[in-house]
Amino acid sequence: MNARTEPAAPEPGAPTTARPPLLREFLLVAGLFLVYKLGRQLAVGHTADAFRDAHRVWGLERAVHLPDETAVQSALLHGDTLVHLANTYYAAVHFPATLAFLVWLYLRRPAHYLWARRVLAAVTAAALVLPFTFPLAPPRMVTGTGLVDTGRLYGPSVYGPPAGDHLSNQFAAMPSLHFGWALMVAIGLIAATRSRLRWLWLLHPLVTLLVIVGTANHYWLDAIAATALLGVALAVIHPPARASGTVAGHGSERLAPREPALAGAAR
Repeated sequence: MNARTEPAAPEPGAPTTARPPLLREFLLVAGLFLVYKLGRQLAVGHTADAFRDAHRVWGLERAVHLPDETAVQSALLHGDTLVHLANTYYAAVHFPATLAFLVWLYLRRPAHYLWARRVLAAVTAAALVLPFTFPLAPPRMVTGTGLVDTGRLYGPSVYGPPAGDHLSNQFAAMPSLHFGWALMVAIGLIAATRSRLRWLWLLHPLVTLLVIVGTANHYWLDAIAATALLGVALAVIHPPARASGTVAGHGSERLAPREPALAGAAR
């Protein structure tokens, strides 16, 4: 991301969106991440149900002819370097990319920041309900799928043995917030920037989808469920609207005339 993606500075006297207090937003965002981690821990257990539901999900995917997850994993396993990169992407990109997205919006697009933060909070809150009602073991744990645990075999892995892993609930595979958050990052940056190449941000959720499936941490249906939750949140929580050169929301942000085509997408 850089200044070339920004609209020109507002004219003197033009209304602008007030940036929310930094300390309050820090606490809210930190709380969002904490709720994400601790909320899933409240739904630990239900091991038998989690494996029963896993076989149901696997069977449903085959019944509706979704692509086989083993095809994606087989492509990753052609080389140790590729599978190691996929495991690293799964382990290291999820939280930092989302946090960087929120920080950039807070500093450069306050109205879009408020919108994105509310959408992410709504999706995360809704996603915490499913582990209570539908515990789900990830495909890497399920026998008979032909999939292997790439994190354990090739590293790096973010999970330990389920019985001793006190930092995450490994039976909360659905929905995939890895994918849901990545898709929101792309949608948010597309909405908040004006480069002709801003659609390249969709590569982030696309790569995330291939990674979560190829590493056997999620099923296709986990990503579909996350997309559905995000769709509902976006339908209810509307982004700042651009009209007559302004961005409306909690205040309005005056936009300069459309800048020349950029050499690259926002970074």
